[in-house]
Amino acid sequence: MNKTEFKKRRKNLMLQIGKGNIALIASASSHTRNRDVEFPFRQDSDFYYLTGFNEADSLAVFIPGREQGEYILFCREFDEKKALWEGAHAGLEGATEHYEADDSFPIDDMDEILPGMLENKNKVFYPMGRDSDLDHQLLEWITHIRKQSRNGVNAPGELVSLEHILYEMRLFKSSAELKLMRRAADVSCVAHKRAMQQCKAGLYEYQIEAEIVHEFMQEGLRYVAYPSIVAGGKNACVLHYVDNKDKLKKGDLLLIDAGVECDHYAADITRTFPVSGKFSLAQKQLYQLVLDAQYAAIEQIQPGNPWNKAHDISVEVLTKGLVKLGLLKGRVSKLIKDEKYKQFYMHRIGHWLGMDVHDVGDYKVDNEWRLLEPGMVLTIEPGLYIPADCETVDVKWRGIGIRIEDDVLVTKEGHEILTHAVPKEINEIETLMQASYAV
Repeated sequence: MNKTEFKKRRKNLMLQIGKGNIALIASASSHTRNRDVEFPFRQDSDFYYLTGFNEADSLAVFIPGREQGEYILFCREFDEKKALWEGAHAGLEGATEHYEADDSFPIDDMDEILPGMLENKNKVFYPMGRDSDLDHQLLEWITHIRKQSRNGVNAPGELVSLEHILYEMRLFKSSAELKLMRRAADVSCVAHKRAMQQCKAGLYEYQIEAEIVHEFMQEGLRYVAYPSIVAGGKNACVLHYVDNKDKLKKGDLLLIDAGVECDHYAADITRTFPVSGKFSLAQKQLYQLVLDAQYAAIEQIQPGNPWNKAHDISVEVLTKGLVKLGLLKGRVSKLIKDEKYKQFYMHRIGHWLGMDVHDVGDYKVDNEWRLLEPGMVLTIEPGLYIPADCETVDVKWRGIGIRIEDDVLVTKEGHEILTHAVPKEINEIETLMQASYAV
């Protein structure tokens, strides 16, 4: 992501904040795994969105109209010893030279400097309730300022959640963001195809996960967007199964929900396919039903359509199909009204996608489902999950879990499927897998 993109975002933010006000946002913190070992650091998405600064122990401050500079970064000073052990870091000079902060100060001096920046401001915009340390510090700073009221200094009179402005900005993806998301999608597609080609009975779920991560890293993208789900057989009926520890069995399906991250932007793909390379008749019938529901839902991804329309269509298609196959009994309209389908399809059709795999943005505006607009990216992921102990259905259906998920961009003309490169038609999957067995 180039500097111009971050600068444009900061300018947009400050226009919405307005002069006479101030915004604060803290970086993510480092977290200890055990003793001297830390978990891999991942920057806070909101902080990175505005700064591109990928270090812990930092605070970004935005003051529209400030003569000395509107964008201030508090960060760690450069430490030669730390650089020797942990690698390069920006320091104060790097914050201004490489990350285009107008001014920079040591994070350790924040308590002395920041209260002066808060003086005589009307509103403070910040992520309320998300960072308990910042919540506490801000209240202390405001209390300190109030004690100086006799000197003609006023404390901010209003605290405002920053998320509403920031999340609306993040919901609409720029061309630069879409370039990163397409890269994440392309690499994730190759990884899913590799998983299909390498899969065979007798391997363990974690070995297939290893194939996926191998492809991510071979393509130069080191970090998964979320813990991968590699669920064979009845494990696929556990929606967020991440143990990935069981042996794959001939005749079972394998559900893989995995995606990579490219410069903080996520892909999110799910495919379900037969371990042995060929669907049984029961698997094929349920799979085709889920695929039909996905196609119908994706068709609803058009500018001006409400967010929930795709979900409602998926419910209708799946319920009709479940009745036809005998898993549900009754009138379709009544089954939908009574939500009987939820015993097999218990989640919604998808979610926003971006810097977070379950990305930010309101799904409703003024209590009405939001209308889709160009630049939004969302997932479409219908599924069916028939528990192994479900005695209300024929034994042939039990223990089958199926989900098919793609990443979809809303365009001016309709939509673009970013993850189209992974096979999902039954004959395509079987052809790909059987060709790999023949090698």
